[in-house]
Amino acid sequence: MAGRICWRFRRLEAKERCLLYLKALMAPIERKNSWQLAEFAGDTDPSNFQHFLNRACWEADGLRNDLRRYVVEHLGDPDGVLIVDETGFLKKGTKSVGVQRQYSGTAGRTENCQVGVFLAYASAKGHAFIDRALYLPKSWTDNPQRCREAWVPEGAEFATKIQLARRMLKRAVQAGAPARWVAADALYGTDHRLRHCVEELGLNYVLAVQKDHAVWIGQKTHRVETLVTQQGAETWRILSCGEGSKGPRFYRWTALALGHPEKPHLRRWVIGRRNLGEPDKVAYFLALAPVGTTPEQLVGVIGRRWAIEQGFQDAKGEADLDQYEVRTWHGWYRHVTLSLLAHAVMTVLRAQAIDVKKMLPGSSGSLYTFKKRCGFYYL
Repeated sequence: MAGRICWRFRRLEAKERCLLYLKALMAPIERKNSWQLAEFAGDTDPSNFQHFLNRACWEADGLRNDLRRYVVEHLGDPDGVLIVDETGFLKKGTKSVGVQRQYSGTAGRTENCQVGVFLAYASAKGHAFIDRALYLPKSWTDNPQRCREAWVPEGAEFATKIQLARRMLKRAVQAGAPARWVAADALYGTDHRLRHCVEELGLNYVLAVQKDHAVWIGQKTHRVETLVTQQGAETWRILSCGEGSKGPRFYRWTALALGHPEKPHLRRWVIGRRNLGEPDKVAYFLALAPVGTTPEQLVGVIGRRWAIEQGFQDAKGEADLDQYEVRTWHGWYRHVTLSLLAHAVMTVLRAQAIDVKKMLPGSSGSLYTFKKRCGFYYL
């Protein structure tokens, strides 16, 4: 890993500090705040790390590109899924860049927090994050002095979370990330501009929507709730959308295929998902996929969306995604990018550890082969 990223740093001190920071993020430290990370690195206080995150000369976006290449190299698959979601970071005070009272899905309510929009990549080989963007509310973009104090780049303009998501999707496709699908929750799925963006990028999608979302059929619009309710009982099938912590996740599903008004090789879908234990609890999805795609395939993509939820949990619990103590724009992007890189390395090593268990019974040299193959990644 060192060989992949150290060329991003002009000075030897910054290179060494970067590797120390990554090691600390992956270390078995109970609570990874700035003081404990510094203690792990042998420092008496966090000032060296604070300088590295806030004032040292290096570009977080370049490191993000290295992160994306690393994930694609090890987890890439032509059937890959790009997953968009957001998470909140609870904060005190008003100085941390982007902070305000806003809804946080992490807390499940309105809190004083920052919100980051993230893009994850998932395949049969595993899942990890490949991009991130800090949501900057209008209370910040309308206050140039406040932005200057937090080192927000000059000329930064307000962008919605959906606009941030579209930018990340475009970056991933332009960088050649092998993907066939896009998945997201209803905040993003109900936006027609995001759906159009995905279609223009040549990708398929399965996106959650609200029950009152309307779709065009011919010259009329129909609520997805109505379309799903009108489906006969015989159309509902019990299918698993993937493995969960307690085994396969079974739901009852129905899927209505619709034609595409301009592209006959594509089909639009309206999908309903009913909880087996709570039949009144129904979720709704829109999908776009080539003719010949089966409902089972669409259900599988829906199941992959949960990978980003697991990713948030792992990155926060293992790689300090949420315990940072930086306030500036550069500090946020640098810490979060390094945290996602640490999470990606651990994800790849875990996957390879599973592989070696399969290799060991058949060959006495398997463990050596595994260590030799993994040695490149140890920092």
